[in-house]
Amino acid sequence: MSVKQPRRIFIGDVHGHYDGLMHLLDAIAPGTSDRVYFLGDLIDRGPQSSNVVNFVQNSSYQCIRGNHEQLLIDAFPDGKLHSPALQAWLYSGGQSTVSSYQDMRELMEHVYWAQSLPTYLDLGDVWLVHAGVHPGLPIDEQTPEELCWIRDLFHGMEQPYFADKLIITGHTITFTLPGVEPGKIARGRGWMDIDTGAYHRKSGWLTALDLTHELVYQVNVFEGGCRVMSLADATMEVDPRKVSDRHQLLSR
Repeated sequence: MSVKQPRRIFIGDVHGHYDGLMHLLDAIAPGTSDRVYFLGDLIDRGPQSSNVVNFVQNSSYQCIRGNHEQLLIDAFPDGKLHSPALQAWLYSGGQSTVSSYQDMRELMEHVYWAQSLPTYLDLGDVWLVHAGVHPGLPIDEQTPEELCWIRDLFHGMEQPYFADKLIITGHTITFTLPGVEPGKIARGRGWMDIDTGAYHRKSGWLTALDLTHELVYQVNVFEGGCRVMSLADATMEVDPRKVSDRHQLLSR
């Protein structure tokens, strides 16, 4: 009798779309030996952030910190409200998260949980981080600012950051990268981005990557459709020169 190989499954930015996440997990049907990882940004913009956090918190799945979890943490440093950071969080989609909670006690419990989330996970051949890495800094000098927020400097790398690890990220909606269509995974020099923009009306696709079998599962949170395709069919390559050109234009 053949033994089924455990899968490694990575899920992109959920952004409060609990129903979509449940449909996605139904399609994947993770077994007890499968390992599931969330790439951060469980919250904000979508309607059911509290449900998403409750589910992940009480599951056996692992999660890293995204920039939206960081915005939440910054709004309540040491468990106390910090008004300027609160306004920044609310402006960035936090209002929908606040509306999803019945009381402040549960929200604060989730703030403390978010503080416990690592900013990256090293799985040996795969390195998980929400946004990316600064290409000019060693790992021990990367800060939460880079790991949770970086964009073009990372995507414009001409050479892989690691010689022996694939970096998998969320954070940047893939269709915002040069040449990538809505719903597609983006791939560059040593990295792969699986945030296909679940909350965005131009896409609506919430993505999970089964790296073990090179399969991509997607659910559309607005239309309810579900699809499964090979990683090769779901991926579009990003030219780092075009990312660098865009970064230079935006920096002027």
